Amino acid sequence: MNILVLCTGNSARSILLEHIFNTAAPGRVTAYSAGSKPSGKVHPQSLTLLGELGIDTSAARSKSWDEFAAPGAPEMDIVITVCGSAAGETCPMWPGAPLRSHWGVEDPAAAPPSDWEDAFTTAYSLLNLRAKALLALPFETLDTATLQAELTRIGQLT
Repeated sequence: MNILVLCTGNSARSILLEHIFNTAAPGRVTAYSAGSKPSGKVHPQSLTLLGELGIDTSAARSKSWDEFAAPGAPEMDIVITVCGSAAGETCPMWPGAPLRSHWGVEDPAAAPPSDWEDAFTTAYSLLNLRAKALLALPFETLDTATLQAELTRIGQLT
C-alpha cells in the first residue's frame, strides 16, 4: 500500500507521518510526503524529534507534490492531507485514483521556538495514534467503501 501524506510546506506534519508509517510498517506500507508549496527544507524540530525516537531521517526532504503526479511516480493507494490549507486546495489528479482523507493537525511549526518541543511532540502523538489505528486494520482486504469510512473515522481521532 502506497500512502502520500500532503501538507502545504512539507516540513513538519507530513514529514512526521511519512516517517511514522515507514517505521511502523515497513513492507506493509510505503509512505511518501509532499507539499503544495514546499518550504524546501525539513523543519529542524521534525528532525530532532524523529532522531530522538531513533528514526532515520537521512532521506527526509521537503518536496513538491508535483513529483508524485508525474509520469513514472509510484501509484498511490491513499492520499492523506494533514493541514487545513492543503485539505482545501485542488490536488493534482493522481494515477490510480487513490482514496483521500483529511487528518488535520495543528501546525507545530507555527509555535514559537520556545514551544517547539511540546508542539511537535503533540503533533507526533496525534499522527502516531491515527497511523496505528490504520495499521491495526486489515486494510489489504477491506472493500473501498469500508476503507474510506475507516480513513474518515481515523481522521477524527483525538
